[in-house]
Amino acid sequence: MTHRISALISAFGVLVGMLLLALAVREYLAGASALRVGVGALIFLGASYALARDVRRLRTRAVS
Repeated sequence: MTHRISALISAFGVLVGMLLLALAVREYLAGASALRVGVGALIFLGASYALARDVRRLRTRAVS
């Protein structure tokens, strides 16, 4: 059960990461620093990695 909750939290993290990345790109196009896009991409990739790890963990539990 805790693995499902962890995957759900990770999925929410990916959504938030996508939102932050979209806002960073929007601000970059308005003249802000490109560093914001880099940080937004890093947050999004970290959240995506956490989701992939949680989904893999759920699949191995289902097979066993």
